[in-house]
Amino acid sequence: MLLKFAYQDFLDDRRFKNTTKTNIKNYQMLLGKFVDYCIEQQIVNAEEITYSHIRQYLLKCQEKGDKAGTINTKLLRIRAFFNYLVECEVIKTNPAKKIKQQKDDVRIEVFSDEQIRQILNFYRRIKQRDKSYVAYRDYVIIITILGTGIRRGEIVNLQWSDVDLINKTVSVFGKNRRKETIPITDKLAKELAAYYVFCKQYWGDVSEYVFVKRSNTQMTDNSLMLVFRYLGQKMNFKGIRVSAHTFRHTFCHRLAMSGMSAFAIQRLMRHQNIAVTMKYVAMWGNELREQNDKYNPLNSLVCQHQIKQQF
Repeated sequence: MLLKFAYQDFLDDRRFKNTTKTNIKNYQMLLGKFVDYCIEQQIVNAEEITYSHIRQYLLKCQEKGDKAGTINTKLLRIRAFFNYLVECEVIKTNPAKKIKQQKDDVRIEVFSDEQIRQILNFYRRIKQRDKSYVAYRDYVIIITILGTGIRRGEIVNLQWSDVDLINKTVSVFGKNRRKETIPITDKLAKELAAYYVFCKQYWGDVSEYVFVKRSNTQMTDNSLMLVFRYLGQKMNFKGIRVSAHTFRHTFCHRLAMSGMSAFAIQRLMRHQNIAVTMKYVAMWGNELREQNDKYNPLNSLVCQHQIKQQF
C-alpha cells in the first residue's frame, strides 16, 4: 500500500473514532514529518518500512536537537500508525514495536508562588484598567486551569452547559473523548458566575462556549496559544515556559505538595495510568521528603517515648 495513502487512511480512521482536533493536528505534524522523510528516502510503500528506517529517522531528529520527550512522542505516534496497519492487515508486524523509548530525566518546571501572584496581579490590573472582554476572559482562563488542571483542548471546547455552578463541577471530554466531571472550589465557582454575568452584559447573547474570541465565536487552539505567548512576553520569566501545560503541571505540583494521595491526584489529573501520576509525584520527591521530615507523626511519637524513658 502506498505510504501516503496509508497515512491518509490512518488520519481518516482517527477522525472516524472521534479523536480530538488537537490530537489530529499532532498526528499530522509529527507523523507527517516521518512520512515525508520516508518518501525522501525513496520509501513509497508502507510495507517497505523497517525497524532500521524508524530508528534512523529518530536518530536524525535527535541530531537536530530534539529532546528525549519529543523523540518519545514521535515514536508513540509512529507506533500507533503501524498498529493501525497491522489491524488492517496491510503489514504483519509493527516495525516500531521493539524500539524502546529514550530515558527522559527532564524535570518539569512549575510556577512559583511569586510567579503566580505576578500573573494574577497582571490580569487584575488590565481587567480593571481596560474593562475589556479579552482581559477578563484571559484572567478566567488562567484561574480555571490553575483551579482544575484541565488541558488546553478542554479549555477551548468548554461549554456553559458543562459548568454546574450549583453542584460546583465542570465536565470535560478527556483524551479518549470520555466525559469526565471535575470538582471546582467555591472561589472558582464564584469567579465563573461573575464572568458569566459579565459575558451576558457584554455580548447580550452569550455563546455556548465559555471562552470565545473577539467575534464571539469559539476560541481555537491557536488563539489560546497566543494568549500564553502574550503572557510570556509580559512576564519574561527566566527558565520557564508560559503555557497551558505549565499551569497544569503547577496544579499537579500543588496537589502533591499538599500531601494528597497519588490516587486522588490521579483522579483530579485524569491520568489513565497511575504510573504517570507517580512519575509526577517522584519529580517533587525531595520537596515531599522535606515536608515528611518536618510533619511526620513519628517525630512526635519518638520524642514522647524518649521523654518517658528519661523519667
